[in-house]
Amino acid sequence: MSAHCQLTGRKPGFGNSVSHSHKRTSRRFDPNVQRKRYWLPSEGRYVRLTLSTKGIKTVDSIGVEAAVARIRARGVKV
Repeated sequence: MSAHCQLTGRKPGFGNSVSHSHKRTSRRFDPNVQRKRYWLPSEGRYVRLTLSTKGIKTVDSIGVEAAVARIRARGVKV
């Protein structure tokens, strides 16, 4: 599973780990993504979405129908 939110589009950020001696090594900052299952009443089925925690809060506030519409507008298959 890639660390990518279907709703907000959040992706991993990249940077460096800096040790005590100031030696730098590459690292990756992954967003907190969860797989959640929502009931989609218009289609009479469940949809499984990969969402960041901010995406989950957005679904809670705007509703699953509007969220799925936004995801489909981005061109992501649900």
